[in-house]
Amino acid sequence: QVQLVESGGGLVQAGGSLRLSCAASGRTFSGYAMGWFRQAPGKEREFVATITSGGGSTTYTNSVKGRFTISRDNAKNTVYLQMDMLNPEDTAVYYCAAGLYSIHRPDYHSWGQGTQVTVSS
Repeated sequence: QVQLVESGGGLVQAGGSLRLSCAASGRTFSGYAMGWFRQAPGKEREFVATITSGGGSTTYTNSVKGRFTISRDNAKNTVYLQMDMLNPEDTAVYYCAAGLYSIHRPDYHSWGQGTQVTVSS
């Protein structure tokens, strides 16, 4: 397993941008797919984006396609989520996770503590 620490969350106006980072510790980061999930108040944690271990393939949930971009730098043991054209519905705690290339939460075995993203209208 790996230890994951997210950063980069904050308060932004609608239409703005944020870039989330997730730093991983451990030797096996490059062997795992990485995912981003989010959880809004009163809702279940939902899939946002995922990227393969080598970074060659990505998958997004429909609501963020064209606005969010997931990427990774295996030399830095870091995965990113660039979020553009944010809207209030994107407000949530964002979590990164390590595991399989999947949209399903059980396929990820390591999770960060989350970072809050708040989008004001």
